[in-house]
Amino acid sequence: MSTEQILEFDQMKKCLAKYAYTEKAKQEAMQIEPFYSELELTAALRETTEAVLLLNKGGNPPLLTLLGVRELFALASKGACLSAEEIEQIGNTLTDIKRLKEYLERCQQFECGLAYYAQNLEPLQSLREEIFVTIRNEKVEDSATKLLRNLRNDIIVKESKMREKADAVIRSNKEAMSDSYSTLRNGHLCVPVKKEYRSRIDGSVIGQSSTGSTIFIEPAGVGRFYTELEELRIEEENETRRILYTLTAMIGEEIVTMEQNAEYIEKLDFAFAKGKLSISYQGICPTMNTSRHIRLVDGRHPLMDPKTNVPLQFAIGNGINGVVITGPNTGGKTVAIKTVALNSYMAQCGLHVAAREADICMNSAILCDIGDGQNISENLSTFSAHIKNVLDILAKADHNSLVIMDELGSGTDPTEGMGIAIAILRQLKKSGALYLVTTHYPEVKIYAENEEGVINARMTFDKESLCPLYQMVIGEAGESCAFHIAARLGMPDEMLRCAMKEAYGERVPQHLCRLSGSEGLHKENGRKIQAKKESHKNTELTKKLHRGDSVMIYPDKKIGIVAQGINDKGILQVQLPNKKIYINHKRVKLLVQATEMYPEDYDFSIVFDSVENRKMRHAMERKYVENDILEISEDDL
Repeated sequence: MSTEQILEFDQMKKCLAKYAYTEKAKQEAMQIEPFYSELELTAALRETTEAVLLLNKGGNPPLLTLLGVRELFALASKGACLSAEEIEQIGNTLTDIKRLKEYLERCQQFECGLAYYAQNLEPLQSLREEIFVTIRNEKVEDSATKLLRNLRNDIIVKESKMREKADAVIRSNKEAMSDSYSTLRNGHLCVPVKKEYRSRIDGSVIGQSSTGSTIFIEPAGVGRFYTELEELRIEEENETRRILYTLTAMIGEEIVTMEQNAEYIEKLDFAFAKGKLSISYQGICPTMNTSRHIRLVDGRHPLMDPKTNVPLQFAIGNGINGVVITGPNTGGKTVAIKTVALNSYMAQCGLHVAAREADICMNSAILCDIGDGQNISENLSTFSAHIKNVLDILAKADHNSLVIMDELGSGTDPTEGMGIAIAILRQLKKSGALYLVTTHYPEVKIYAENEEGVINARMTFDKESLCPLYQMVIGEAGESCAFHIAARLGMPDEMLRCAMKEAYGERVPQHLCRLSGSEGLHKENGRKIQAKKESHKNTELTKKLHRGDSVMIYPDKKIGIVAQGINDKGILQVQLPNKKIYINHKRVKLLVQATEMYPEDYDFSIVFDSVENRKMRHAMERKYVENDILEISEDDL
């Protein structure tokens, strides 16, 4: 499968094409590709943004399909004679161009560059008026010329006289008639005569009934009028054709202008199609950069229902080139990496992205390995196809690439797959590419935790309801939750203990032991060794940062003050403007130590506590204050 199919960008192109009217714009939508020139991409994004602005403020533009119009231009330029219906179609097109020009002129008040296409549209007012004076309801009007009007009046008079002559014959020979009205046969006005009375009516036999009992005769007096009528009709047809030739020649003289009109309409059609697509998923114009970082705030998959799609908070770059995402199956890992890659691809194609804020880098290529690549015709297993695709990606990846890989190292022996997964990650790091991968291997999580420039992320999961929460937390490793799910679904304790022992040996993690009361799986000396390691690790972490230290948070490069030091899980609390956040210590860099900024006995409640709480605290220290309750949130601790 191609990158577009993997990311479902082919579906986005179909959606875009549906919003276009002209065939040229539909084709352009289906052939849209990423821009690799920053100047061209900026222009394409600006065009989409302006289209959204005009649609929101000016309403839908009166665009036209131009269906078949170009072919009519070609015929007119070659000297052919267009029919009245075809000329009226061109007249209607000129009317639509006039309306579109007026719409764009009204929208110039919004100071939008797209609105100034109005200056390039020429509705050819005089030609349009000539067409509608001459043709109406797909016919040449009687008033087109004086000669045509006279000829058509003469035809009406002759037809009336013929009818009167035929009716007179019927009235004077009632007994010889099989019916009381005249009829047209092969263009001749005839009277229906009984076969036995044929000799009583002077005229030409034109036909007879199916039974042969009735003969249709054109009376001699009517026949003389018929000859005159045919001559009038020939003259009328010649005059009509002359008028159509004249109008066709007038159209042919404006062929260059008409072609230019068509080109500008197709450009506008494509721009407004992009705008309508953006509005359909509430898109925004991303900020594009060449400094190799991506940031999405409330990012969404544009093909998913925004009512059910949980927004994604994501950042990569600025020293973090790789993100390893872990979490339970059906937890949203694949959707998360597709969301990042698809929005990046859309942005580089000049389309808006589905997010509240977006800062996206330009990529020379977006390389993907997602899904089962099994190919029976090539005799490739899932794993073989996976490795073949991965090797192809590694050969192409460079420092300007974005790489996404799903279930890294899956499809083979877990131990060997884990080794291959880490080898792939090391190679990706060497390439300098930005990369997002998903995995279940705990060793890969450890690699990401210890490797510089790589960070863990997890998809959240509610262990009580067994429901994925589809939220990404960067800086923390996730777990598969298999034992939690099995326990909640009723797996017996004995089976759970057996499964845990087989998976972890004698050192089952403490949080899993609680699932089945299997604390006995731990050996005493194992706990002591583990405790010593954790104690040593915690001692090192707590020495790293202290309350009041000034730090920088990556990848956003925000500056804050440490409110709480690092806990045993490597998490610390940082005070930012108007809020406190918890964050992994790996995403924090020390700028200035607290000892260099504050006196030794400095009261940090000035920085971290609210004014109301400080006043109340001081009052309580002096005396008892009735009915006052000092509320301290977890963030204030």
